Amino acid sequence: MNEACGVFGIYNYQADSPAKSVYYGLFALQHRGQESAGIAVADGEDLRFYKGMGLVNQLFTEENLRELKGHLAMGHVRYSTTGSSIVENAQPIVLDTRYGRLALAHNGNLVNAGILRDELKERGISFVGTTDSEIIASLIAVSKKADFEEALIETFKHCKGAFSLIIMTKDKLIAARDPNGIRPLCIGKLGNSYVIASETCALDIIGAQYVRDVANGEMVVVDKEGLRSRTWQMGEPEAICIFEYIYFARPDSVLNGRNVYEARFQMGKYLAKEHPVGADMVMAVPESGIPAAMGYSAESKIPYEEGLIKNRYVGRTFIQPSQEIRDLGVRLKLNPIRDAVRGKKVIIIDDSIIRGTTSRQIVRLIKEAGAREVHMRVSSPPNLNPCFYGIDTATRAELIAANLSVEGIRKYIEADSLGYLSLKNLIKSVSLPANNLCLACLNGEYPVRIPERMQSLKLFFN
Repeated sequence: MNEACGVFGIYNYQADSPAKSVYYGLFALQHRGQESAGIAVADGEDLRFYKGMGLVNQLFTEENLRELKGHLAMGHVRYSTTGSSIVENAQPIVLDTRYGRLALAHNGNLVNAGILRDELKERGISFVGTTDSEIIASLIAVSKKADFEEALIETFKHCKGAFSLIIMTKDKLIAARDPNGIRPLCIGKLGNSYVIASETCALDIIGAQYVRDVANGEMVVVDKEGLRSRTWQMGEPEAICIFEYIYFARPDSVLNGRNVYEARFQMGKYLAKEHPVGADMVMAVPESGIPAAMGYSAESKIPYEEGLIKNRYVGRTFIQPSQEIRDLGVRLKLNPIRDAVRGKKVIIIDDSIIRGTTSRQIVRLIKEAGAREVHMRVSSPPNLNPCFYGIDTATRAELIAANLSVEGIRKYIEADSLGYLSLKNLIKSVSLPANNLCLACLNGEYPVRIPERMQSLKLFFN
């Protein structure tokens, strides 16, 4: 299971080069994608960019940031939910169009990407990479609308699925969110400048103040006149991804008015009520399991202790691109504190079990370190269904909970007991109505239909 991407943009009315602000914003969003990164800038006359493979602080230097001059800028960090992990798929996507040069950064997945790509190819459009982000940019480029913003709206209406977008021209910064608001996107302000980001933690790092979220079905345009908003589609139910609260978002972010740390802490408290067990210590799988473990400890009165030390120079095993790297990554990333767990009954809190291989290795690590018992507790319900909106679980065959009972999973991961948080108490923890959340991976109810066929694009090209 692989995670979403991160986007960040700023329109700086002070006319200072904002590339460094984007760099720091992307640095704060690095947890959302660790394969590639890119920054584009514009100065009212021209648009230039720099992107490549690697982490933000590996890719960008003082020298190449100085070359990115302009008063508006945007950037992207990526994990390959669609398309290969190659430099051709790094974003922002930059295209020359009849509206001028544009840069586009995308978080999410389109469920009709294959159909759109095939029809564009039939019309003679060629692609450099294999992402659905490039499809969105190409749809904008081939629009027949005279007005650029109308071309954007026309494009959005052909895109089905999840998309939180930042689009930049030589003089405009534009943000848009799909009609269900599946992936997060927020607006901040820094002095007179406007900032767009996937999460509020990216606003914090540059000192910007959170203003509000981009609404589902909304397009926000920032230019020399200021910020203006346009709703391009109404009537769809909001459905923010539940895994943003469970795992993806940084705990210091606020999504839909709900602090992520507090939501995860409450998940742990409910988990302790649902699945109590006598033990000597509660520990977390760092780092995403820590808030829930602290909540479990607070509710159960069992001491919270560190049992695993994370090597912070190794990326999340959850977002590595191959099983071989994922298996090796667990031991590279996590090492048990033997004196802390030796001879004890240990409760391990993790945010989810996807394939089960990582959980099994962690249980083995703690038992090899001398724990008498290892009880696994999971601060989310069993993950039963694939996601088509920006998380790379393509089939039910990849999901252990779709193929084994809870007891079967317990045996596979070699834990002494296993307990999952109920869906009811997960929703209570988030403090949002169930109908405002995408719970498809947990209950199979997809907010956007996964199409076998979609309406032809022929009218688009007339």
